[in-house]
Amino acid sequence: MNAFGSVPQQTRTDEALSQREGPAARTIERQTAKLPSDLFLWAAGAAVIASLVLEVAGMRRGGVRNRFSKYTNGSRASAPLAGFVGMWVPSLLLLGVYNKIVKVGGSDRSRG
Repeated sequence: MNAFGSVPQQTRTDEALSQREGPAARTIERQTAKLPSDLFLWAAGAAVIASLVLEVAGMRRGGVRNRFSKYTNGSRASAPLAGFVGMWVPSLLLLGVYNKIVKVGGSDRSRG
């Protein structure tokens, strides 16, 4: 660290070289970087809309026929499907952030 509180470039390069990603991570990053970043944003928006539509329609997990009613003592109370679909939104947005980070920074950039 120098007098201005920043780490010299050589130290950052040495640290990056000592902490390389494994082959699985590199493969995932190469494949993920091929996807457009806004794909995840549109998928999250579609999940929000689908969740809203399912909530309004009142659909529940297990389908309208209530296939699993024999396991719930005949009660028709089950978690709404809308909530399940709505839980996809943060995961899709997080995947979008990961995609953007991989495109901008990537792993092992100093390797060449």
